[in-house]
Amino acid sequence: MILIADSGSSKTNWCLIKEDGEKLYFNTEGYNPYFVDSAYIVDSLIQNFPAGISNSEITEVYYYGAGCFPGKDFVLTDAIAEVFNQGKCFIELDLLAAARALLGNNKGFAAILGTGMNTCIYDGEKIVQNIDSLGYILGDEGSGAAMGKKLLGDYIRGYMPEEISELFYNTFHLDKEGIFDHIYGQPFANRFCADFSKFIFEQIHLPYFDGLVRSSFNELFQNLVVQYPDYQSYTFNCVGSIGFTFKNILSEVALEFDMPMGKIIKAPIEGLVDYHLAKMFNK
Repeated sequence: MILIADSGSSKTNWCLIKEDGEKLYFNTEGYNPYFVDSAYIVDSLIQNFPAGISNSEITEVYYYGAGCFPGKDFVLTDAIAEVFNQGKCFIELDLLAAARALLGNNKGFAAILGTGMNTCIYDGEKIVQNIDSLGYILGDEGSGAAMGKKLLGDYIRGYMPEEISELFYNTFHLDKEGIFDHIYGQPFANRFCADFSKFIFEQIHLPYFDGLVRSSFNELFQNLVVQYPDYQSYTFNCVGSIGFTFKNILSEVALEFDMPMGKIIKAPIEGLVDYHLAKMFNK
């Protein structure tokens, strides 16, 4: 049996392909090696792996994850090797998962817009150019974390319209001290910030929220997308909850930068499954 995983910082989508071709999908939390260690991942996988499936039956694991850069990917390698000790383990960046799900064997531009953000040029097999996203503290423009940071900053500094500030407080009952505790005193500050994207979407009809999203996507294009040579020769393709949820605004911003829209999908797992099944069939 083959196990395929696409992991962001918040959630991991899994697909187990059995020998008879049956597919079993399930989800766990996200496992970014910059935020969790191998022991944490092992415990989480053991608790969340579907009942009735023996780990020793897994022959190959294809894991695509946020933060799985050289020098950090050992966190996932060690954890997966311990849980699925009879299988071969292949660890790749989630950005490659996005490119393969969006473009298959074709070259083009691919992006992730979820809790975090990343972009690349893909040659149909591998990533050939990538401008560093810098993570949620220094960058991640256009991501859920970036939008949440902007929202929280405006709230604390009093830049929001008064009625928006009142709406925020009545919804979350957070003051400056509570926000600072979540950001600086508790784990997964990126997830905390990104969770406010749901609130932003619910109020997107209000000019403040529409402007916040447009500004974030404009920063994405200005700071990253336009820095790729001949970017206008590609279509804009992306995976992730933020790109999918705000696709209408994203499409408008892309057109302002003269970049045609391509494919926008919420999660790459289906495309990844198709990609690996095709590889298996063509062996």
